[in-house]
Amino acid sequence: MLTGNLLKNCMAIVCFLIFCNFTALSAAHAKDESLNINARAAILMDAATGQVYYAKGAELRRSPASLTKLMTAILAVENGKMDDIVTVTERAASVSVGSTIGLNKGDRITLENLLKSALITSANDSTVAIAEHVGGNHDSFIYQMNRKAVILGAADTRFTNTNGYYEPQHYTTAYDLGLITRYALQKPYVNKLVATRETVIRWVEPEKEKEVHNTNRLLRANEVQGIDGVKTGSTARAGNCLIASATRGDKRLIAVVLHAGNRYREAAKLLEYGFSEVRPVTIFPAGKEMTEIPVKDGIFATVPLTVAEPVRVEIARDQQLNIKLNLSLNSNTIAPVREGQRLGHAVFTIDGYQLLKVPLVAAREVPPVALLDRVLYWFSK
Repeated sequence: MLTGNLLKNCMAIVCFLIFCNFTALSAAHAKDESLNINARAAILMDAATGQVYYAKGAELRRSPASLTKLMTAILAVENGKMDDIVTVTERAASVSVGSTIGLNKGDRITLENLLKSALITSANDSTVAIAEHVGGNHDSFIYQMNRKAVILGAADTRFTNTNGYYEPQHYTTAYDLGLITRYALQKPYVNKLVATRETVIRWVEPEKEKEVHNTNRLLRANEVQGIDGVKTGSTARAGNCLIASATRGDKRLIAVVLHAGNRYREAAKLLEYGFSEVRPVTIFPAGKEMTEIPVKDGIFATVPLTVAEPVRVEIARDQQLNIKLNLSLNSNTIAPVREGQRLGHAVFTIDGYQLLKVPLVAAREVPPVALLDRVLYWFSK
């Protein structure tokens, strides 16, 4: 049998769900079906805030293929100089599987041109040359990649190479890739390159050049309004993968699809869904009682808790009923309690990802029960 705070917390969650039902029904009709994305894993994320608008298997570890190169690019711009001249080693020149720009041992080429090759045409040989130059050696660079992933909060990510070749211990998740992409797009040079449709790669020695085109078909096809990135990836194990971004007005969205049936179509569906369906919604009003907690030595045995300001989020209508509420309440509250005093917090989540955390405050004051204490309390107000 439910008793005490557990019962009150459950009642709070029930009240919250009832409120969500009313708001969902009153916000025009929700979609008949949830968004159907044909991919093993996917996520739609706000580039500015990191809020998740849609998730499917986003916490599952998967092979990222060439999406790996975003982390390679992050370290290159943070720790290297774009005008550095890199001498290609035998290790970098020996890379021949998948997309390459044909580096040969002894070639001299700037770090900028290697980075262009990695992000625009997804050249696997260029990432090895970047790693050896920026990291001092390949293994040191891999260590830095993993360290950066931890710093960014990508807890389910581990890299064993710079370009995304399949290895059992080389993995990430759709959610982690969203985090990494958000960070990468804050780097002006990376942000510029992932939106570049075509460019020319130039060598210092031997003096030659090569025209390359972006592997991201969405950039070239203009199928999605405001498309401005990001990166493709594909291997037999990873399947067809894509990180796509688009900006409309002051909002930029990031869509990640892993092992997709048609990566361009599925990413485009996610982006259109985000721009067309996501709207500001009040999911809990200010002043409405959410729960209550016991108060020791007070003239009232309990104090109701509420939120000081309306709880508003941006979310798609058909996702509103997926919002969940978790409460963390003060376990030892002693009178006097002042109206508006913080006594806990509420965490709203969707699909396991935090939407926001808000303080819970006393909806009324609770004076102490002892007469003298009560007189002193009123005198102090």
